[in-house]
Amino acid sequence: MDDPWQECMEHCVEVAKQAGKVIREALQGDVAVMHKSSQVDLVTETDQRVERLIISSIKAKFPTHSFIGEESVAAGAPSILSDEPTWIIDPIDGTTNFVHGFPFVSVSIGFTVKKEIEFGVVYSCIEDKMYTARKGKGAFCNGLPIKVSGQEDVSRSLVLTEVNFKKDTQRFDMMLANLRSILAIPVHGIRSPGSAAVNMCLVASGAADAYYHQGIHCWDMVGGAAVLTEAGGVVLDISGGPFDLMSRRLIAASTPALARHLAGHIAEFHVGRDDADGS
Repeated sequence: MDDPWQECMEHCVEVAKQAGKVIREALQGDVAVMHKSSQVDLVTETDQRVERLIISSIKAKFPTHSFIGEESVAAGAPSILSDEPTWIIDPIDGTTNFVHGFPFVSVSIGFTVKKEIEFGVVYSCIEDKMYTARKGKGAFCNGLPIKVSGQEDVSRSLVLTEVNFKKDTQRFDMMLANLRSILAIPVHGIRSPGSAAVNMCLVASGAADAYYHQGIHCWDMVGGAAVLTEAGGVVLDISGGPFDLMSRRLIAASTPALARHLAGHIAEFHVGRDDADGS
C-alpha cells in the first residue's frame, strides 16, 4: 500500500465528526462541570464521554495501536510517546469555552509513528469546520486547501495566545510581562480564542499570523501542529529552537522569521514535560 496510514486518517475524520455531534448535542442541555487541578481547570462529563467514544472506536479498528488521551492521563494513565503508532487525543479542546457556549470548541486528534506526526484532524464542531492534514499532502478546511499568510513583519502581525490565572505568582507575572512585551513591539494585536488547536488552525488558514503558549500539552498541540506545518507554517519551541511535542510549549507562525522574532520577546518559565511528571 502506498499510504499505510490513509485508512487511519479516514477513520479519524469519521470519529471526529461523531464526537463533534455529541458535543453539539451536549450544549443543548445543562453542562455538568467538575474541576481538576484548580477552580479554573475544568472538565465535564462530556470530555470523558467523548474520549471514551473516540478511543473505543479506534481500538475496535486498530487494536494494536497506542493512545495518549487528556482524560486518560488525568485519570492516571501514562503519557509516553513511543515509536509505535500512537493516537493523541483531546476530546474537547476548549473546555472552558464549551462550558460557557463560546464557539471555539474542537476535537483534536493526532497520529504519530516513530515519534513523528503523520496526520492531524481538528474539528471545530460548533463552527462545523473540519481541518485535516496528512504529512506531505497539504492542509484543508472542509476539503478546501488552506495556507498561512506568509507574514514576516512582526509589526504587521495578529498574534494569538491564551491568558489564564496561574497559582504560581512568578509564572503569572511572567505571562503578563510577555503580553506587554509583544504588544509593545508593537503588533497589530493579541487575541485569545480559547482553543490551542483552533488557534493553530487560524494561523494555518491565514486568519492570524502566529500563536505562542507555555503550559499546554501534547494533545493540545499535535492536531494543530500537523495542520499548520502542512499549510506552510512553522512550529518551534518557545525559545526559537526545534519543536518538541512533549515539551508543553510552542511558537506556531506563518514564517520562521516571524517565529524567531517573537521568541526574542518571550521570557521562558518552567512548565515540566508531558513524558515526565506532567507538572
